[in-house]
Amino acid sequence: MKKILAAGAAAVLLCASLTGCAKHVELEELPVLNYTAPAEGEDIVVIHVRDRGDIKIKLFPDLLPEACENFTELAKSGYYDELIFHRTSANFMIQGGDPKGDGTGGESTWGGSFDGGYTPQLIHVPGAVAYANSNGTATDGSQFYIVTGDSVDDAYLNMITERSGTYFTEEAKGLYKQYGGTPHLDGGNYTVFGQVIDGLDIVYDISMVKTDANDKPLDAVYMDSVTVEQYDGSEIRWYPTDYAADGAQ
Repeated sequence: MKKILAAGAAAVLLCASLTGCAKHVELEELPVLNYTAPAEGEDIVVIHVRDRGDIKIKLFPDLLPEACENFTELAKSGYYDELIFHRTSANFMIQGGDPKGDGTGGESTWGGSFDGGYTPQLIHVPGAVAYANSNGTATDGSQFYIVTGDSVDDAYLNMITERSGTYFTEEAKGLYKQYGGTPHLDGGNYTVFGQVIDGLDIVYDISMVKTDANDKPLDAVYMDSVTVEQYDGSEIRWYPTDYAADGAQ
């Protein structure tokens, strides 16, 4: 599916498919919800990274209840405790949640895999939390990744649309161009179910550690524990630019 590239004649040609145009209009009416603040007292998930600090994550159970339940139940059971981030890549993401530590293991809280679902209102901007899978959302398990990524331009977003048919709303394009992310992962193949509300500087720092040929850190980065806690109303720092004053990046 092509997206609208220009007004006038190009718009007429693209809108020849009424179904396609209707879908574009429908998507444009859906806001991006990654940066929805949690209410005080709401459950959040906190990853306690050894020697580095805490990564705090807001979940979206109203949108993806099973995806969020899986993450919180695994955390409560201690499943993630003492596991490593087994794959890290600068300007891309960090990945963990595999008890084998090599990207081949892990299962859901119900055993095996499950379908975490998808919503176009949660996209792959920096700090987005999503399930890694082997073949679409129906193969979600315990492994998850947190997005980093440099800012992109219109040409890159247009290329993604032309190659995969993924459509980006004007809001999504603006966020990707300003803050970055991994827009090529949008489109429904991955379940984005959370967003980092603090500790994104830690995520970026982990993403840039030295790795082997398989993107596995040479010096292991451990999650001491992953806990479910109540949001206490403390400062939210959504964006990479929120940490600039700290000299973190």
